[in-house]
Parts: sequence; structure tokens; C-alpha cells
Amino acid sequence: MLTTHITFSVGWFGAVAVFLVLSVTGFTSQNPQIVRAMYIAMGSSTWFVILPACLGALLSGLIQSLVTPWGLFKHYWIVVKLLLTILSTLLLLMHMQPISYLADVASATFISDTDLRDLRIQLIGDAAAALFVLLIIITISVYKPWGKIQYGLKEKESQDEITIDKKSVKRKPFGLYILLGIIFLMLLVGLLHLFGIGIGGH
Repeated sequence: MLTTHITFSVGWFGAVAVFLVLSVTGFTSQNPQIVRAMYIAMGSSTWFVILPACLGALLSGLIQSLVTPWGLFKHYWIVVKLLLTILSTLLLLMHMQPISYLADVASATFISDTDLRDLRIQLIGDAAAALFVLLIIITISVYKPWGKIQYGLKEKESQDEITIDKKSVKRKPFGLYILLGIIFLMLLVGLLHLFGIGIGGH
């Protein structure tokens, strides 16, 4: 299950990186055939690589947390990673329609420099933001920061363990606030996209 989760997660990151390259090439190329090919490839890669990798990473991560001692709500890093993954999945699902629309247009005709310009720019920005968030998720998985979530100290814990726990609590807030800020920004972007606000709103 760990191997499966790592495979899906790294595959998701790599597929989004390729999507970003395709979107930049489609926007900057002066060759109509290359532009057309890039956007058609973006549609196919989203449906058959990015979406399955995303759902696979989310489901395998949930299963791994539930059937191993790590637990789903025992560690701060798991909760934060879960929230970021869910938000990333929701934003991806919201972008499936415009990506498919752009791919369909490219399949039917050539796209000029001015055609769907706002949407094409938006997809570049969205792919770059998604890549950044996925890098954060991978980093959290590697370093596992912040320690365990404290639901109250047990009576049998030693004084040394209590001291260590208190020290870890003091070290947690700064990094946790940064990630909470990132989550808030992702929620804001998601809401703006949902209501059709922003560059090339859907």
C-alpha cells in the first residue's frame, strides 16, 4: 500500500509537471499544429493520467492511514496533507470541464493566438499552483513535521514525556500557520473558480 501511494503521488506530480509544459508550449508556440497537439494532449493526459493518479493517491493514502498505526487524525502532518490533497482533488475536478472544452476546440479547429487566451493563461497559472501544492504535500510526507495531535495527556505518561510534548507544541504553530494560510488560499481560489470569478472564469 505504501508503494502504491508513493507511485500514485509521484505520478500525479510528474503528470502535472508535463501538463504545465504542454500548456506553456501551447500558449507560446507559433506553429498552429503544435498548439493544436498540445491542447489535445492536455485533455487526454488530464482524464487518463492526472485524474486517476490524483484519486489513486487520495484513496491509497486514506486506506494506509486507516489500516496502519499512523491513523488518520493522530498526527498533524497527516491531517494537513489530507486537507491539501482533498482541496487539490476538488480543484482538479472543477477544472476538468474547461480543460476538456479547450481540447475539444483544438480537436475541431486550429487555435489562434487570441482564441481563448484568458483560459489558456489561467490553465498555466493553475498548473503552476498545483505543482507547488503537490511539492508541499511531498515535502510533508518526507519530513513528517509537528508531531502527534494531543487529545490530553494520559496519567501514566512520565514527566520527561510531558516535557518533550510541551516543547514540540511550542515548535508547531509557525509552520502550521503557514500551511493553514495555504489551505485558506486554496479554498479562496476554489470558491472564486466555483462562482466564475477570476481569469477566464468558467
